[in-house]
Amino acid sequence: MSAFLVANLAPIMFGSLVVLMLLGYPIAFSLAALGLGFGFLGIELGLFAPGFFQALPDRVYGAMANETLLAIPFFTFMGLVLERSRMAEDLLDTMGQLFGSVRGGLAYAVVFVGALLAATTGVVAAAVISMGLISLPIMLRYGYDRRLATGVIVASGTLAQILPPSLVLIVLADQLGRSVGDMYAGAMLPALMLTAAFALYVFINTLLRPAMAPPLPQEARRLGRGMTSLLVLTAVAIGVGWAATAWFSGRVEQAPYVYGAATGVLLAFAVAWANRRLTLGVLSHLAEQVTLVLVPPLALIFLVLGTIFVGLATPTEGGAMGAVGALALAALKGRLSLRLSREAAESTLRLSAFVMFVLIGARVFSLTFYGVSGHIWVKDLLLALPGGEAGFLLFVGLTVFFLGFFLDFFEIVFILVPLLVAPAQALGIDLVWFGVLLAVNFQTSFLTPPFGFSLFYLRSVTPSGEYEDEVTGARVRGVDTLEIYRGVIPFVAIQVMMIVVVYLAPGLVTHYRSDAPVLDEEQVRERLDRLIMPGLGDGGAGGGFGPGFGPPQMPSFAPPPQ
Repeated sequence: MSAFLVANLAPIMFGSLVVLMLLGYPIAFSLAALGLGFGFLGIELGLFAPGFFQALPDRVYGAMANETLLAIPFFTFMGLVLERSRMAEDLLDTMGQLFGSVRGGLAYAVVFVGALLAATTGVVAAAVISMGLISLPIMLRYGYDRRLATGVIVASGTLAQILPPSLVLIVLADQLGRSVGDMYAGAMLPALMLTAAFALYVFINTLLRPAMAPPLPQEARRLGRGMTSLLVLTAVAIGVGWAATAWFSGRVEQAPYVYGAATGVLLAFAVAWANRRLTLGVLSHLAEQVTLVLVPPLALIFLVLGTIFVGLATPTEGGAMGAVGALALAALKGRLSLRLSREAAESTLRLSAFVMFVLIGARVFSLTFYGVSGHIWVKDLLLALPGGEAGFLLFVGLTVFFLGFFLDFFEIVFILVPLLVAPAQALGIDLVWFGVLLAVNFQTSFLTPPFGFSLFYLRSVTPSGEYEDEVTGARVRGVDTLEIYRGVIPFVAIQVMMIVVVYLAPGLVTHYRSDAPVLDEEQVRERLDRLIMPGLGDGGAGGGFGPGFGPPQMPSFAPPPQ
């Protein structure tokens, strides 16, 4: 019996973790208990020296001293302050008025505001709940299809999973051993493409089924007309930003477009502010309101992401500036109070404590798991999969997707991702690209019925029974859970398509590297073939079962060149 335990302690330990997770025990304490329990068992079996756990304090202190993870409480606090200062309400109201004259205007506003909230808060629950409380009653009031309305709210709210400064990207960068700035830069294009895909889906619906998303009636457009002056102001701001970018190109080392964009945006804000304060009359009320509401969150985005991309601040420093900036915006709007600050601080403390306990539990578990060579067992198991890189990515993607139904992404990242680094490097996979693939996968699992967390967030704030509309006084039928599920399915399909696109076109992510390879048409077709039939062919970089069905050839374990 002892010999059997010594030879199979790693799979037994991993299986015990799966059993405890299925039983519903708190994951942080389950990890720590398994690490300690199997560690003492290893000492009894003679696998470890009696002083094996002397390394534990250093591992726990290393987790506590990780400065990268300081960005989590900063960004969380920033998002909570903005959410409680009703920035989402102002944005949704103004953008709804801006797009309200076109079919699907409210849906476009939700997508646009969802992206802005993602880039300023980074918290999925806050974005989904805010838009569900504010936008859904308005969309139902004016005859939007319930499936389209709920689907676009849930999908746009989950953009906080992938759009910087996403908390998912921070913890992925930490566990993959890569720069948070590189992860942000790599995720930017896929995130923007995903946002555009959501808007395109709304546009297609307005063409094929116009009754699903009618425009706002004339009496509901409080800001009136004035699109011409807004377009002129936008054109002037873009022109000034373009010229400023050209001017900064020879004077700054990196990202001159950030300085140029900031110049154009600040000019637009200055004109709108002067128009209101001095009653100049050069802008319409619509153009003035849109500019004054839209520029502050854009300025906050520049303060956080812009300073990171131009090299003025680390992600942790950017998060600290973002937290201060959120307090400043709340104060400027007259909404900063002791109660708001206390509630935001308490919620931030709860989330930070949860993250740290999971991380410490994972460190205790990994000390014993690595001690019994569990990481080698996992690596050999994953590298033996047929299909090489495609087979590995398909297996990991499906595993993460299903785990996302039951576990928080923090728990998945701290438990699973460290075990995937070695086989990913052995297959020559760029870890930033791998991290972005995982982030998009996490976002998909947040949407998928019946366990997607975002669906629960929207369900919690959506009336299921009949209710009275606050404005019209009419009785409105609530939203069934099945309607939420049906509405989100097309957006899940868009998410899956984005995963395939990122796989087939890694340059969308690896553009952060100056030496990033560009795949030609033949290479893209080959990757698509391996994705569809990962068990066939020559097995790629990781070997695989070819026509003769022989054993897979193990790849070199040298890390890929950076």
